[in-house]
Amino acid sequence: MNVAVIYGGKSGEHEVSIISATSIVRNLSQDKYTVLLIGITKDGRWFFQNPSQVKEVCENPDALLRIEENKESAISLVPGGGTKGGIATARGSIAIDIAFIVLHGTYGEDGTIQGLFDMLAIPYTGCGTMSSSLAMDKEKTKIVWQSNNLPVLPHVCLHKDEMTKNTAAYNALIKKAEENFGYPLFVKPCSAGSSCGATKATTSKELYKALKEAFSWDNKILIEPAVNVREIECSVTGNKEEDIKAYIPGEITPSHEFYDYDAKYLDPQGAVLTIPADVSSDQREQLRTLAVQAYKALDCTGLSRVDFFIDKDSGELYLNEVNTMPGFTSISMFPKMCEAGGLKYTDLLDLLIDLGLKRFEDKNSLQTSR
Repeated sequence: MNVAVIYGGKSGEHEVSIISATSIVRNLSQDKYTVLLIGITKDGRWFFQNPSQVKEVCENPDALLRIEENKESAISLVPGGGTKGGIATARGSIAIDIAFIVLHGTYGEDGTIQGLFDMLAIPYTGCGTMSSSLAMDKEKTKIVWQSNNLPVLPHVCLHKDEMTKNTAAYNALIKKAEENFGYPLFVKPCSAGSSCGATKATTSKELYKALKEAFSWDNKILIEPAVNVREIECSVTGNKEEDIKAYIPGEITPSHEFYDYDAKYLDPQGAVLTIPADVSSDQREQLRTLAVQAYKALDCTGLSRVDFFIDKDSGELYLNEVNTMPGFTSISMFPKMCEAGGLKYTDLLDLLIDLGLKRFEDKNSLQTSR
């Protein structure tokens, strides 16, 4: 079976994607799969990579996948025409049995590449087009959860064009956040991952600086109260009601002021990961139940990591966000929580491939014309 690992991407999480993809390639069963490598540059160009990189990263624990660019390996995508599609380079065409999408953030988790592969009739791992795009937008995620009576923190949403087109309304929303929530506040882009552009503001001056930073990442941002919280995460896998499973929740205790990009990926001591999270058995089951409800509300398939806040002062539990392609690095919580629940890394990858193929088969069985 040809498994095309897609990594890199036009995203602020490009480097993280490479690290995640390297870890996945090391753990894919070489007996079951022929691993193909497709690297996407920071400016969005696709290149087929030399298969020797697979052997290199499997034999050298310090090696990372690269994205090598040359004209002969530039990729054209081949539609499936009702069957499975593939790729073509100057050297010829290659069929893809399934694409293992390891792209984090923009153009990877936002439904764009999922929609592309749907059109090409190429099966892929993870969530589909709609759930990916919904989960990428933190405001839309909150709206869906609220409509399903799931607990979320209050928020104010700002649009960049309101700064100039409707200044009075824009300033009124900022004032609303200040008056209703008080300081400190969290400011974050609606559609950026790995805490890119997220800032904590303790004063009005810091707030306007935080708004500028967040708007450099997205045209729509959220302001939320910076509640004193514990950060809890839960891995979820599955496509349908009967096979959706939430694993043992874990806890992130950042050594930084909050769990920012550096703490997640650059600083080995950036956070302490505790699995299982130190919560009561009743609360553990509540977290797992809420994780499944949040996953189903967004119509997720394949996998997602559901993130929670627990207010340290009140004990209240809130859903924070869903990450449809969580980190798969050696220190990432998603595979660690699955392993704590009895699902080893290699078996997890097998499951995700199987779920992706089943979702493709289910979708292809539907009538598309009269």
